[in-house]
Amino acid sequence: MSIKQNKQSKHSFFMKLALMQAQRNLGNTKENPAVGCVIVKNDCIISAGCTGINGRPHAEQNAITYSKNDIKNSDLYVTLEPCSHYGRTPPCVKTIIRNKIKRVFFSLNDPDRRSYNKSTKQLKKNKIRVQNGILGSDIKNFYKSYFKYKENILPFVTAKMAISKDFYTNSKKKKWITNKFSRGRVHLMRSNHDCILTSVNTIIIDNPRFTCRIRGLEDNSPSRIILDKRLKIHITSNIIRSANKYRTIIFFNKIDQKKIKVLKNLKIELVKIPLSEDGNFDLKYILMKVKILGFSRIFLESGLNLTTNFLNKGLVDDFQLFISSKNLGQNGNNSFKKNMKLFFKNRKFTNEKVNLFGDKLISYRIK
Repeated sequence: MSIKQNKQSKHSFFMKLALMQAQRNLGNTKENPAVGCVIVKNDCIISAGCTGINGRPHAEQNAITYSKNDIKNSDLYVTLEPCSHYGRTPPCVKTIIRNKIKRVFFSLNDPDRRSYNKSTKQLKKNKIRVQNGILGSDIKNFYKSYFKYKENILPFVTAKMAISKDFYTNSKKKKWITNKFSRGRVHLMRSNHDCILTSVNTIIIDNPRFTCRIRGLEDNSPSRIILDKRLKIHITSNIIRSANKYRTIIFFNKIDQKKIKVLKNLKIELVKIPLSEDGNFDLKYILMKVKILGFSRIFLESGLNLTTNFLNKGLVDDFQLFISSKNLGQNGNNSFKKNMKLFFKNRKFTNEKVNLFGDKLISYRIK
């Protein structure tokens, strides 16, 4: 192997570690991207950092601030181009220059117009070497939601569905179709999104909590938005009872002043949404409102009807399909088989399969 290949392998290794840092707070950085950074000196990592909860401080700032070693003449690896504009915090480029970093490696340019392709010029002007494009394909996929947030009027949507081996989405006898490992993966997915979107029917039938119940990630439980045009939700449901701890929003249409007063007293936010000509919510309009409320990564966790409508209207970016190892037969309700065939027809996607101790998770990234 040549020296050049060795160097490239080394850069990829450190960038992968930076990506692992970025993954720590994915879905919890609000409008800012989840960025990871590692600082390297003499081929040893001397510090690391990620974007803080709610988006500040930035990853580079955290890595530099909390280093217990002299970072002068070190190398800095960061997943996204360092910011070069003044916002609520000073630009990371200024911090890098002030601390006399020797070289900066990043993967992708920041699509934010205030920073796009500007850091390299500033860094080189201060005699700091710059190289970008490292681990580009992996990191581009990681930032799909952030790029969409910056370039599109709609937020990024991940839809989740669980089915039996024979395609049913509900069991007449059991609460759960999939095993505990699949359910644990769902909790992890929740922690990587800033909002769960669901329907009132799901709340009434399943009475879910929609929190992340993985030790250490409880505080990463997302906000909840419920589509409830007639305000049918039960005020004793788990999701309402926990609204004082987790932001909970109801999109409604029919005015019920008494119910509205009760829900507001229980810390529920209410947003009146117009109906389309068919008497239902316009799902594209719903997503536009969700983005206006400040959410960029939506986890659609609902029943067959709402999920199928999102899929058929082309509003889903990632589809997470959990498949049980067991058939339900006569105990099965609500088959996804027909809708699944329609969904995959004429659609381009890549997929990744994970074995969950009998269950399967197939992740479809829709192009």
